[in-house]
Amino acid sequence: IESNMRSYPKDFPQLQNDTFLRAARGEETQHVPVWCMRQAGRYLPEFRESRAGKDFFETCRSPEACCELTLQPLRRFPFDAAIIFSDILVVPQAMGMDVQMVAGKGPTFPEPLKEPEDLQRLRVKVDVDKELGYVFKAITLTRHNLEGKVPLIGFTGAPWTLMSYMIEGGGSTTHAKAKRWLYRHPEASHMLLRMLTDVIVEYLLGQVAAGAQALQVFESHAGILGPVEFKEFSLPYLRDIARRVKDKLKEAGQDVPMIAFAKDAHYALEDLSQSHYEVVGLDWTIDPRSARERTGGKISLQGNMDPCALYAPKDRISETVKKMLEGFGTRGYIANLGHGLYPDMDPENVGAFVEAVHQHSKQMIKQM
Repeated sequence: IESNMRSYPKDFPQLQNDTFLRAARGEETQHVPVWCMRQAGRYLPEFRESRAGKDFFETCRSPEACCELTLQPLRRFPFDAAIIFSDILVVPQAMGMDVQMVAGKGPTFPEPLKEPEDLQRLRVKVDVDKELGYVFKAITLTRHNLEGKVPLIGFTGAPWTLMSYMIEGGGSTTHAKAKRWLYRHPEASHMLLRMLTDVIVEYLLGQVAAGAQALQVFESHAGILGPVEFKEFSLPYLRDIARRVKDKLKEAGQDVPMIAFAKDAHYALEDLSQSHYEVVGLDWTIDPRSARERTGGKISLQGNMDPCALYAPKDRISETVKKMLEGFGTRGYIANLGHGLYPDMDPENVGAFVEAVHQHSKQMIKQM
């Protein structure tokens, strides 16, 4: 089966709503497309029910479970895109690291990387089909079961974010252990970042071959770096990933839009907008109008409502959305939150957010 997984085409159902893909490329649309990071998440009772009593990474390794979780939010809300249910930490796992999801604590590495010699513990050549084939199968299955409703987004963590988890051994507020490497072991840090980049490129290409129609790269821990460190340890690898993936896809006559989401890296907006990504995702700390000015209208933008705005009453959500749309404008824009949905959010309010984006943007586009 594996070898067929990578072959084209896969007689997937015809795409009926390409609004998200058009917006990513800066083309005209009839409404602004919207999806939410972590739209398949614990805020949905059906998600909690499906996940009850099951190991998190075991769920990630089941294509059927991933497909079901990916589709759940689309049964409830008219999102304009689906994002495959998975986790960024499957990449360190593929490189030979043990990662467990500990209740109440989150992802945990029992044996994190402590010193540069620990890099010898990592697999040098990762066979992504063998180690991450379960993600590819989940993507192919989900593409079929989506029945062409909306495009399917694949994703990965970015090298620095994955490196910080592998050294910290889990979540952290200061990331001091990982940053210590950057200052004390810069060569070993670059070596690890290069290893991660190589796996990520193969992983993303595998996702496209399996049926992903867009790709998002999550640099969730960008904000812990200053501008100088970001330019040395994050940006070159983000650029390398986009360039290598695009070059490979071009050879096959393919092209999928790519989104870079570097959380809290507002100091790097100009650089990110010149990094071969069609779309730059923004967190809620960036003013929409200034983001447009600083990126010179050259790329599409995605974001960036504060997820906590969903705690507001529905009419307030609608007003917030309208302001956000006025700031970004309706062209080359994908509405989203500035971060993932939180587990205690009301699904009704998520629905109100989606509806507000569609309603307000349709009116704005009509009046143009």
